[in-house]
Amino acid sequence: EDPSLERHFKGHRDAVTSVDFSRAKKQLVSGSMDSCLMIWSMKPQMRAYRFMGHKDAVLCVQFSPSGHLVASGSRDKTVRLWIPSVKGESTVFKAHTATVRSVHFSSDGQSLVTASDDKTVKVWTVHRQKFLFSLNQHINWVRCARFSPDGRLIVSASDDKTVKLWDKTSRECIHSFCEHGGFVNHVDFHPSGNCIAAGGTDNTVKLWDVRMNRLLQHYQGNSVVNSLSFHPSGNYLVTASSDSTLKILDLLEGRLLYTLHGHQGPATCVAFSRDGDFFASGGSDEQVMVWKTNFDTDDGDVVKPQKYGSSVDGSHGTGHSEMDCGIHQRKTKTQDSGRTPEHQEEENSLANTLEHIIGQLDVLTQTVSILEQRLTLTEDKLKECLENQQKIIQNKTN
Repeated sequence: EDPSLERHFKGHRDAVTSVDFSRAKKQLVSGSMDSCLMIWSMKPQMRAYRFMGHKDAVLCVQFSPSGHLVASGSRDKTVRLWIPSVKGESTVFKAHTATVRSVHFSSDGQSLVTASDDKTVKVWTVHRQKFLFSLNQHINWVRCARFSPDGRLIVSASDDKTVKLWDKTSRECIHSFCEHGGFVNHVDFHPSGNCIAAGGTDNTVKLWDVRMNRLLQHYQGNSVVNSLSFHPSGNYLVTASSDSTLKILDLLEGRLLYTLHGHQGPATCVAFSRDGDFFASGGSDEQVMVWKTNFDTDDGDVVKPQKYGSSVDGSHGTGHSEMDCGIHQRKTKTQDSGRTPEHQEEENSLANTLEHIIGQLDVLTQTVSILEQRLTLTEDKLKECLENQQKIIQNKTN
């Protein structure tokens, strides 16, 4: 079966800039040029929430891995952390001096990386809500920054036409990929962590191996690539382009599988759900669309597509031999020896408990942070009062 349109969300009053699914796939968050975030429920008849707080266009949104926080970045130069609940309380991070174009949580949910028109990439701690450090080697706006799955590397894409790879611990730039012929709009890590994909205004998608720093695949399209997302299996990539299409690339075959038409006007953002069953897209037509992936999977083996798309856009991937970045590792169907279903159940319930604890931590963090903000306000007021009293006393003694 081909990918099919599943849901259609309308509510934004300007172009949609960013979309992301929560881990449990129950919710979808979107950001828009209308300065709002919307949280949509995947359950029918459930109302959407509109979060207001940013003073200008929201350009990027992401759920934390646990799903208990949402980060957003805006043209108002701030980053916000929201609790995705009815109240929609948020705390503000200020360190960038220009538009914030990208926010991304590390996979353990402890760090946040942001990219901005101030030409820097910044890293923050989520729980203490503190700015940690900047990476400053880009010489133009930074459009996108992502952590590697293991959190050790950061990749960033810029209007200086480079994609840079950074070591988070040493804060050094390990490598610059300079093969792009235009601004690089979006970059992300393959789920294996061994390669990255980038797309931009030169109408191409390029995949590089980050261990050997060499080009693996190159897809030539006919329109600006605004956004891309890897399927969790690592075998597919979906892109959103200015010609209003979404394209699904088969990375094993090195060719275009599907071209999807849904948006009127440029498709601005696209993201797979965490299990890969769905993907969401947003466009300058103010709409958010959710698509059912419909890839045929056989028993957790490598995903096998049903049929190939007819329009191939002259893409020339470098095929099987080159894609050794974890794409070919098939999942084995046998359970690890000595693992009984009971063990599996215990592990699952333990994982769920841990998830719950992490979630509670996120909420606590947020509450503490809100309290800290209120305390600071109170302290400022107190200081003002004391200063006024001093003045009054001085005036009297004079």
